[in-house]
Amino acid sequence: MATKKTSYKEAVSEIEEILEQIENSELDVDELAEKVQRVSVLLKLCKDKLQKTNEQVEQILKEMEEK
Repeated sequence: MATKKTSYKEAVSEIEEILEQIENSELDVDELAEKVQRVSVLLKLCKDKLQKTNEQVEQILKEMEEK
């Protein structure tokens, strides 16, 4: 089965949903560790996407300055 890439927007939405569950004490101890791990993965994904976007924008601006 192919895995679908999570978009930045989807990752942020899922992080917010998990944080709301934690804040509302909707998770038991077993679920908590799993959800915290998932948030960790999503945060890394978001950080990587932001870094890549930043590099792309910097490259575009550099190219614009050279013209």
